[in-house]
Amino acid sequence: MRRLWIGGLLIAVLAWLVWMWAGQRGKAREEPIAADSLTVGVRAVRLYFGAASGDSLVSEPRELVEVSGLHERVAALVGELDRGPRGRGVALLPAGTSVLHVYLDDRGLMTLDLSGAFRQGFRGGSTGEAWALASLARTLGANLPEVKRLQIVCAGRPIASLGGHLPLDQPLDVSDWP
Repeated sequence: MRRLWIGGLLIAVLAWLVWMWAGQRGKAREEPIAADSLTVGVRAVRLYFGAASGDSLVSEPRELVEVSGLHERVAALVGELDRGPRGRGVALLPAGTSVLHVYLDDRGLMTLDLSGAFRQGFRGGSTGEAWALASLARTLGANLPEVKRLQIVCAGRPIASLGGHLPLDQPLDVSDWP
């Protein structure tokens, strides 16, 4: 009788363990929902990268989390350019380029302060320099209609050019780039 009682207890404990294990296993499969995903929107953007042929830009659509501030929007766009294309195309910005500060006046002039990596990491000639600036100007102009002209500075200081070929001492008109 005692063996029967111990055997029954053992079966009950095993059944309880299996039931608990199955319940935990089902919970592990549920994917948590990020709190942000319920309240934050997504924005479609268009990024411009170099064509593999080296003679034009190619556009790539992406969806980014919607952010409200100008600095955050510009930083997200430049960050995506820095990450490079997901499809066809070639990254044109020097690796590690990031946004330090952004200022926009009431006439559409954006002063964009980029990290030192923008200038220090550039390793191209005149064509590479032109396409890197075009990538930046076209991406910002296409996604931020309030931006009409772009003044680029690095680490808080004006720069004469990115690679020695195209002057950056005057603002770039974002509509002038191919």
